[in-house]
Amino acid sequence: MTTELKPIRTKADYKAALAEVERLWGAKSGTPKGDRLDVLATLIDVYEARHYPMDPPDPIEAIQFRMEQLGLTRKDLEPLIGTRARVAEVMNRKRSLSIDMIRRLHQQLGISADVLIRPARENEAALR
Repeated sequence: MTTELKPIRTKADYKAALAEVERLWGAKSGTPKGDRLDVLATLIDVYEARHYPMDPPDPIEAIQFRMEQLGLTRKDLEPLIGTRARVAEVMNRKRSLSIDMIRRLHQQLGISADVLIRPARENEAALR
């Protein structure tokens, strides 16, 4: 017998919902168990977004991550950012991305413009 669905308000509610999701995992979509799994997943998402928010990535970290994914080098960024020196300035957080750079990085590398437009975190090495 299943319990009534209700909002997740406490850590105990959250843990109970996670345990139930584990029991229901693999339930076929469109069945009562599958529907319950979908609703629980939505409730868990809301709770996690409220209690464990994640900051969007820093634009430079996002570029570095995409470079690693695609096997790109800094030289590959030159058509998107500018000269070798300009790429170094941007990647070392000495220069901000321009709107044109953001557009090209978004179009060519598929990095979210919302991420790219954020200010880069200060370089910790430069602060020491």
